[in-house]
Amino acid sequence: MESLSDLVDATAVAVGFSGVVRVDLQGETLIAKAYGLANRAYEIPNTLTTQFGTASATKGLTALAVMVLVEQGRLELTTTARSLLGDDLPEIAADVTVEHLLGHRSGIGDYLDEDELDDITQYVMRVPVHQLATPEDYLLVLSGHPTAYPAGDRFAYNNAGYVVLAVLVERASGVGYHELVRRRVLEPAGMTDTAFLRSDELPAGAARGYLARDGLRSNVLHLPVVGVGDGGAYSTAADCHRLWQALQSGRIVSRETFAQMRTPVSDWPEESRRYGLGFHLHATGDAAWLEGYDAGVSFTSLHDPGTQLTYTVIANWSDGGWPLVALLNDRFGI
Repeated sequence: MESLSDLVDATAVAVGFSGVVRVDLQGETLIAKAYGLANRAYEIPNTLTTQFGTASATKGLTALAVMVLVEQGRLELTTTARSLLGDDLPEIAADVTVEHLLGHRSGIGDYLDEDELDDITQYVMRVPVHQLATPEDYLLVLSGHPTAYPAGDRFAYNNAGYVVLAVLVERASGVGYHELVRRRVLEPAGMTDTAFLRSDELPAGAARGYLARDGLRSNVLHLPVVGVGDGGAYSTAADCHRLWQALQSGRIVSRETFAQMRTPVSDWPEESRRYGLGFHLHATGDAAWLEGYDAGVSFTSLHDPGTQLTYTVIANWSDGGWPLVALLNDRFGI
């Protein structure tokens, strides 16, 4: 049988993969490799310490911040959004709760409905992206979207719900969203290389996100200048591994709370999976993962507690990561 390392190398070359791949099994790192360029214009290579955009993987960080506040008694899963929003976002129904928002069952209108996109690189924000740096900045973008269905009625993946959650955690805690995530999620996990970077002033160690396999067009005009509740944190493969370790050991939330987050609340047959509270779940097995897909980003970080498999694939172009994800899922029977 061809070695995993050789398969990953061959696939990376064949599909023009640019990013990082890390695979750990039962405490042993099988693969940790970087491919392609972090900056194509200056031909700066990706490395294992390069910080990459993670898109919607940030939803997992938001969900964990919410559950930290639940454990502290500052929020409850039954807390209504309206109780903290006041007169803001009047389109959100009075019975929408934190749990509805976490599980994508709120029914609120979405400012970015991915089902309506033919091409992830072609959508346009309603306001200039440089104006979107904090949860409160999003109120204008979130407003004006009517309810799509009654709260709790069904599952529908919803980006707006996680931005609303970012607003709620700020108002419930009195701490800014980014600071709360840093203090209560990243620091306990030892994720020292994960941060909410501004896309218009990326440091030397961060990868630019590119729209296609070739060319210099980046995602700087496509995404909010700073990620908030539904996406946009930058991270490394090593930090993603640390996150799963921290979750297993109860360093962010208790093991009982993490088990609750990994309990399915919805089937998602269209994507052959289930969903919990902030985590994607295997259709029949125990694997859980975070996933991100946006202009210039494709990301998956998965952990299977039964086999003690953890892998992370991060690509810095829009569709670059999926062939490697498919390879690993096939190889390990996910």
